[in-house]
Amino acid sequence: MARALVIGGTGPTGPFIVNGLIEQGYQVSILHRGTHDSDAIPRHVERIVGDPHFVESLEAAIGDRTFDLIVATYGRIRHVAEVVAGRTGRLITVGGQPCYKGLLQPEALFPAGVEIPLREDAPKVESEAEFRFGWLVRITEEAVMAGHAAGHYSATHFRYPVVYGPRQLTPHVFKIMRRVMDGREFIVLPDGGLSIINRGYSENVAHAVLRAAAQPDAAAGQVYNCGDERQFTLAQWVEIVADEMGGRLEVLGVPDRYAYPARDLIMFRGPSAHQIFDIFKLKTELGYRDKVDPLEAVRRTVRWYRDNPPDPNAEFLRDLEAHYRTEDAIAAIWRDACAKLAAVPHVEKQFHHPYPHPKEPGLGRDHRAR
Repeated sequence: MARALVIGGTGPTGPFIVNGLIEQGYQVSILHRGTHDSDAIPRHVERIVGDPHFVESLEAAIGDRTFDLIVATYGRIRHVAEVVAGRTGRLITVGGQPCYKGLLQPEALFPAGVEIPLREDAPKVESEAEFRFGWLVRITEEAVMAGHAAGHYSATHFRYPVVYGPRQLTPHVFKIMRRVMDGREFIVLPDGGLSIINRGYSENVAHAVLRAAAQPDAAAGQVYNCGDERQFTLAQWVEIVADEMGGRLEVLGVPDRYAYPARDLIMFRGPSAHQIFDIFKLKTELGYRDKVDPLEAVRRTVRWYRDNPPDPNAEFLRDLEAHYRTEDAIAAIWRDACAKLAAVPHVEKQFHHPYPHPKEPGLGRDHRAR
């Protein structure tokens, strides 16, 4: 029986990957730090305790074991790539979006903002000075692919989106849920909440990884953007979550720089510029399709957190009361500004398309002189 190791395995996508590999016929082990486990992972799966952030601890944990496939979803992946060389035939690694130039600093590009949709070969962060975290993400995936080029293993790399679903460390969905639970009637969002930030349901992005595991020849040496096929604007996210909670939140749209409370709902508390990934390559080469429709996925996520609420004193919830006070102040200004804008004299014209639409034959011009 082929042997697989999942580094990580107990987070949002891990149990789906582990169980999916078991269904594919692998004997699966997981390697994690041992700080928590998951009931969704069968007890017969070997647990290897070790820290994948450091070469020495990872080498000690793996020892002389070898695997047909290693899926690394956690730790310092560039160190993983170094340690597993010669210990596996295939390596599937998971990174993220920040390697793209301008993703969190749209002003670094002209025109400002990343291209839409964002291709795998779009420009990357060029230096540590430009954006240190993005640079580390870039050199990590390059280290993985260098090992592939050197013949140490056959590699596939995924750029995960913002992942949502059960067991998140900082569940953005619950921040919206709490507003409904607290009786809030509105939410302040940047630019009307029209921003689209690439997201992926945990079961869906795990499914993408499993598609690669099942198709070694097609996935060899490839880097894939990852995310749900169907994406929602930030305002739509709020609408879906509130609806599943049996409530409604009015969206008050303000310029991005003043949408202070909404920063917690945006990746890395960054700008509201669109971040839409092109997943055409994933769909055509590996046949990916959303396993769970994203509308249902958001609703499932809400139901899970309703049944499994986080600690009310969790760090990610500590600022909510302060955010409410800020929103109340912004709302007063917003409503006053809207009243003043409504009073500005302006011309309203009914739209008519520019092509002639004669009411009878033989006319040189129609009734609107077109």
